[in-house]
Amino acid sequence: MSSHGAALPMTARPAGPLTGTAPIPGDKSISHRSLILGAMAVGETRIEGLLEGQDVLDTAKAMAAFGAGVEHLGPGSWRVQGVGVGGFAEPADVIDCGNSGTGVRLIMGAMATTPITATFTGDASLRKRPMGRVTDPLALFGARAYGRGGGRLPMTVVGAADPVPVRYTVPVPSAQVKSAVLLAGLNAPGETVVIEREATRDHSERMLRGFGAEVAVEDTAEGRVIVLRGQPELKPQAITVPRDPSSAAFPVCAGLIVPGSDVLVPGIGLNPTRAGLYDTLREMGAELAFENVREEGGEPVADLRARFSGAMRGIEVPPERAPSMIDEYPILSVVAAFAEGATVMRGVKELRVKESDRIEAMAAGLRAAGVVVETTEDSMTVHGLGPAGPKGGAVAATHLDHRIAMSFLILGMAARGGMGIDDAGPIATSFPTFLPLMRALGAGIADG
Repeated sequence: MSSHGAALPMTARPAGPLTGTAPIPGDKSISHRSLILGAMAVGETRIEGLLEGQDVLDTAKAMAAFGAGVEHLGPGSWRVQGVGVGGFAEPADVIDCGNSGTGVRLIMGAMATTPITATFTGDASLRKRPMGRVTDPLALFGARAYGRGGGRLPMTVVGAADPVPVRYTVPVPSAQVKSAVLLAGLNAPGETVVIEREATRDHSERMLRGFGAEVAVEDTAEGRVIVLRGQPELKPQAITVPRDPSSAAFPVCAGLIVPGSDVLVPGIGLNPTRAGLYDTLREMGAELAFENVREEGGEPVADLRARFSGAMRGIEVPPERAPSMIDEYPILSVVAAFAEGATVMRGVKELRVKESDRIEAMAAGLRAAGVVVETTEDSMTVHGLGPAGPKGGAVAATHLDHRIAMSFLILGMAARGGMGIDDAGPIATSFPTFLPLMRALGAGIADG
């Protein structure tokens, strides 16, 4: 069953080359942060290009529940009237974050140092995901959290009445945890310090500076040290959201594995903390070009052109690259099935606590399609079959996970026998235009 109603089975089959331009929606990470920081600023923030997938819409509803003025002006265009740091009101009802781990964890951080109480829940997938990795550091500020066994939703967070600044070393590479701590630090006096042993995506640091917060970042022997000075008055902004590199991965990778394809994906954010997939694809021999490189809203942007690449080879992906591409390993494993030789992905245990256990979900679907896959707790190895790819002809279980669903539909566009999925419903959480966009490029995707 889909989290949004009855299951929506779909099947993708080879239908000739994919050609044309793929307009990707706005970056999900930046969209979440734009709404939350806009709500914490004093005055009106205008946002253009906001991703209007269900995950982000749930964050918009949450900001309204905390007292911000949130208005939809037109496609991708939003206005947020902020209440200032520490200005959140206590919500009258439960905050439902749907499928979004990013949304719930960042919102918990944003409210944790304000003396209010909020209860959070989500869909069946989100209620399985651990929240202790966020609530543990928030407790250092003085916040308290009461949830189900294993630190799972539904969960009530009681914000700190007298928050104190913290110094916190993030135990696993997680931009969500880092960002939650930084957002909590906004309403704590003095300096909050976050230390990352491995650098993760830095959208929060960039956007905090843009809104007027004092944020210093230094690479040291103990890792990346981020220092935030608390209790600023955040200034409202005009934000243009870059297009999402994680969503772009799907038409890009489809272009690489479907014979004869030539796909242009314009205006993609290429923040170096997010671009690991594209480095990896080029090392595998993909015909991937970056055109019209520029900067928009403080973020590097380029147009990506992907052409069919029949000579890709398996590689060992450096484990230190994982934080910059953690959401892209499912679609990378599909590309790996069309390369020659083994592609080894290590340092990826974070995939086991995403919307699903993505290592097992991808391994099961790939094996059903005829691919040899080996897994450990922290790794996945895909033995590629060359440009002819796997036979396909199976149905993959998506486990309410949008990236698993899209990855296997992409595989079906090039596998000899196509590929089905049990439920396409979750795709709407992050990429609501995925199906019409891929069909416009020439993909053969049908219901059932």
